[in-house]
Amino acid sequence: MREAKGQKGISVTLSEIPEVENCVMLASWPGIGNVSLILARYLKEKLGAREIGQIDPKYFFEPVGVMVRENVVEEPRFPGSKFYYWEKEDKSLGLVLFIGEEQPQPKGYEMVDTVLDAAEQLGVKRIYSCAAAVTRIHYSEETKVWGVATRHELLEEFSRYKVILRGTLRIAGLNGLVLGRAKERGIEGLCLLGEVPGFATQMAHPKAALAVLSILAEMLDLTVDIEELNGLAKKSELEMDVISKQATAAYIDQFTEPIWEQDEGEEDEEEDEEEEEEDEDEEEEDFGRN
Repeated sequence: MREAKGQKGISVTLSEIPEVENCVMLASWPGIGNVSLILARYLKEKLGAREIGQIDPKYFFEPVGVMVRENVVEEPRFPGSKFYYWEKEDKSLGLVLFIGEEQPQPKGYEMVDTVLDAAEQLGVKRIYSCAAAVTRIHYSEETKVWGVATRHELLEEFSRYKVILRGTLRIAGLNGLVLGRAKERGIEGLCLLGEVPGFATQMAHPKAALAVLSILAEMLDLTVDIEELNGLAKKSELEMDVISKQATAAYIDQFTEPIWEQDEGEEDEEEDEEEEEEDEDEEEEDFGRN
């Protein structure tokens, strides 16, 4: 067990250092659709990655209350910021998973730096992140994956996979910032973004996480059972179908009128027009008599 002091005395505890040919890290925080967090947690579970370290949360987070269970107050709980590790049997690849349960505000830049400090201590050569690409895609369409990298040369790797290069875009939050800071520090970085429908940004989106996982597993030559995640993706799609139909029904109710109400309105207008014409005729007759 080793404990390192980073900037401003931030404590990072690491229990081991990988000894593999190639070590990479997937850094993950919550974000739109929770694409990154769903993916990282799924990999941790299915690969059986073990916890190897954590960042002391006290510098980054300030609890605003406590839980009470059966009238007994519990100790303050901080969001976890932990490192997990898995490696191939032949030690050709080591995968570090950093999972942050919450994005600290306003100390995100320092959190990213602390994660990268740990990555360097662990011998990580490349940082991966993932995020949501918010588009006008219909929830039933195939989810595509976009890709960005910290250097132009790295973009060539995407040509071997079903990854789309969209040009200019912005990645919000620490899932994007971690790559920006990695570039400043000379660490390779790639980000995979799964498409998420614009109307569903407040929902968890396992379908986008599944699409990203398919690409990432291929890039790292990982064998991962995707059955459970595929089931969650299908369930989420059904939920979005319900939401979409409810939204459509609400739109129709608000902005349209039943046909019979429209007919009644039109009949009333026609009767009013006929009465006005009769009144005008009578006025003309009266004027002629005077």
